Amino acid sequence: MLDMFTYSFMQRALVAGIAVAIVCPAIGVFLVMRRLAQYGDTLAHVSLVGVAAGVLTKVFPMATGLVFSVLASLGMDWLRQRYAKFSELSLAIMAPTSLALAMVLARSEVMSYLFGSVVTVDNEKLYLIGGLGLLVLAVLLLLYKELLSVSFDEEQARVGGVPVAFVNTVFMVLTAMTVAMAMSVVGVLLVSALIVVPVATALQIARSFRGTLTISVLTGVASVVVGLVVSYWLNLMPGVAVTLTAVAGLLLVLGYKRIAGIEE
Repeated sequence: MLDMFTYSFMQRALVAGIAVAIVCPAIGVFLVMRRLAQYGDTLAHVSLVGVAAGVLTKVFPMATGLVFSVLASLGMDWLRQRYAKFSELSLAIMAPTSLALAMVLARSEVMSYLFGSVVTVDNEKLYLIGGLGLLVLAVLLLLYKELLSVSFDEEQARVGGVPVAFVNTVFMVLTAMTVAMAMSVVGVLLVSALIVVPVATALQIARSFRGTLTISVLTGVASVVVGLVVSYWLNLMPGVAVTLTAVAGLLLVLGYKRIAGIEE
């Protein structure tokens, strides 16, 4: 079964997929703690606008998607601060606006980014995904305590001397980078699944923040590896197979807890 990984394109797909599977849940844990689970989905729509702009201008689409994601992430954070009591408004405003713009700019080449094309990842994309992934993880480790403090209680973190505005800005940029690198693997329409679903699974099992983070990453990696195998043998789109695998894992955990009578 694993002879599929003797092909170079599947090896690149596996490496890119694992890189994304590590970074997405790591960012997703902090997003969920901040009640911003839909943030990744909104940024994915913005990325599609960037991809479309890149195709039209003949600039590397993944790079333009990254630029658009970063700018939109900072814009949504600004809106979130303006509407502190209605922070979800920033998502509700940005998502339809981005989708409308994407439809205006869309070309046939953009469609491959909707559900991902991990098996077509070339060395250039692989290096970019790897570089972005390492950068995101490095900054997460560097600001781990500050991010944890801000995620649980922003006001208390501010009182404790944490530079909340700076930490929030950095985190939003990291989230945008994560979405931009993930869209090549699972696609724009499914990127939020790899950010949120492994975290949802981990929350059913873990009893600490670090445990949730660890299980989320392991679940993400398992979803990508199994999803790639399933997509290869059943001739499914990799992004779809990875997403359905992650959801199946969550349903198995929920089903087991119900049958076993395990209460929260």
